[in-house]
Amino acid sequence: MSISTPGGPERRPTVVSTGKKPAAGRPAAGDKPAAKAGAGKPGAGKGGPRPGAGGKGRKPVTPVKVSQGRSWGPIALFAAVGVLAVAIIGIGAWSVYQGAQPWQKRADAINGIVDLRKKDKDLLKGGQHQPGTLKYEQSPPVGGPHNQAWQNCMGDVYDAPIANEHAVHSLEHGTVWITYRPDLPADQVAKLKSKVQGKEKLMLSPYEGLDKPISLQAWGFQLKVDNADDGRIDDFIKTLRVNASIEGPNALCDQGITATGTTPRDNVQQNMPEQPTQ
Repeated sequence: MSISTPGGPERRPTVVSTGKKPAAGRPAAGDKPAAKAGAGKPGAGKGGPRPGAGGKGRKPVTPVKVSQGRSWGPIALFAAVGVLAVAIIGIGAWSVYQGAQPWQKRADAINGIVDLRKKDKDLLKGGQHQPGTLKYEQSPPVGGPHNQAWQNCMGDVYDAPIANEHAVHSLEHGTVWITYRPDLPADQVAKLKSKVQGKEKLMLSPYEGLDKPISLQAWGFQLKVDNADDGRIDDFIKTLRVNASIEGPNALCDQGITATGTTPRDNVQQNMPEQPTQ
């Protein structure tokens, strides 16, 4: 029912917008009828929806893929790790193979080693105990007759020469005896000492008249080198210590002669410590 105002034209009620959107599926008041089928397609009339405008008939926008190129950093890292792993496995396999070889074959592979067992088959039989001073073909000796008492070889480091006759007996027990010129520099002697001290079946002493600064002896084997940094020293020790024994791995190294001096001591009690000679 309309209300008329005296003296004026008839007014229509004011429509107030609430700001709410029409319910889903219902057109809003004042909307134009939906576009005909096919509107918005290529070639459609001006009444079709504009690109990007809302409406059910718009064509979906395909995302644009941006190519960033291949990342070579991680690939190079994985390749390097793979190469390193293969190398480590290869070295490990070679070490196992080398360790599985007979020690005699590994000894022959040490450059410069002299295998006197091949020249003197009697060395394979061991030596006989003989008193007194004995004469040897090699200097230092590597085998043959020797005193009944062995030099203590529990990683002993002697600061003066020792008797050949006692040292050879220690070699028979599987000891590696390292000798050096008395004038070898102190730092070189210290390096040799670090390889020997406190390690069973090893001993160190100076030796007069060496034709090389350092000489290593095992029963039937000898190696001479120029300095204590030579890697063959460790190879010699690892390969021939205990292995070169004529009496087996259980031959004693303790309870031996601990005295220095080049004169052998006969008829000593090996369970009694020896006093250094004056």
